[in-house]
Amino acid sequence: MAPIASQPSGGRAMVNVFDGTRQPYSDTPQILYTVRDGNQQTQHRRFHKQSSVFLSGLPLFNNFGDNYTFLVAAEGYKDAGFFPVKLAANVDMGVDLMLIPASNAFSFANATWKALGKSRPELKYLLAQGAASSAEAATRYGNIMEDAGGAILACLLNITTAMQQVPLGKKTPFDYLKQVIWDRTGEFAMAQDRFFAWADVNLIKQLDQAVQQPKPAFANAPFGLHPGATRSYKQIEFGEANVQLTFHEGNRQNIGGVDCVIVEPDIDYFKDIAAHLIMEVLVNAFGSLTDPRQVYVLRWIAGRRAGVPEFDPLYTIQKA
Repeated sequence: MAPIASQPSGGRAMVNVFDGTRQPYSDTPQILYTVRDGNQQTQHRRFHKQSSVFLSGLPLFNNFGDNYTFLVAAEGYKDAGFFPVKLAANVDMGVDLMLIPASNAFSFANATWKALGKSRPELKYLLAQGAASSAEAATRYGNIMEDAGGAILACLLNITTAMQQVPLGKKTPFDYLKQVIWDRTGEFAMAQDRFFAWADVNLIKQLDQAVQQPKPAFANAPFGLHPGATRSYKQIEFGEANVQLTFHEGNRQNIGGVDCVIVEPDIDYFKDIAAHLIMEVLVNAFGSLTDPRQVYVLRWIAGRRAGVPEFDPLYTIQKA
């Protein structure tokens, strides 16, 4: 008689909720926690007063059903969630999520031009390139802090921070940037979802090598939706908020003796269609155009899941 297969013990997860300042959530009295298994069956849906809740006894299936979705919601806040969290028997999984106010504002207190000198000197140096004086550099930086309610500066800080956290040989993609393009109009204008810069052409060679590695950090990406682009590469480390680098090689310029081309960095919400569909409600909450607030939330959550240094773009999101 064949032995009876033992059933796996239930999955366990500690769900921690933070606010837009990256501190434990402590505002509204209750948070709605929703947990769905990979079969899209709701296994837990309940209000809790605590910002950290330990869940146990979640069914395990030894297949795709173990890929769980965790969602949190609170009155006056935008929903947040993460997929997939693969649960396993006798393993306590940590899930850190972030709720930001529905009516919110950026706080750039730690990202002023003066503060950059101490907190992010290499970024301040880059942003000063091409300016006729330090006063001009400070002025143009201050201008984008006001544009679109701060969304353009938030985008710039999101992307440059993420680029600095991506290893690429002995450098990072950020290290290849030579000068930001500060156009306010036209095809290379700054926006809330992307910016343009002159980059050392050797960045392309490094990305080509990264694509060919046994465990690649980047993959070739479509560039048809980027007018004038010639090639594109997308980071594939996370399920959400990966950096994409798109090149416009028809534009070249020598900067400080370095052959440069235009690079267009941006960050997409999700790496694959499946994750996008499952988390569609979160995307709709922020609107159709990529919102730097959503990027901030997703990149922070993804980094916490991956165990990499905390994503800190120098600003926070607070109640308006």
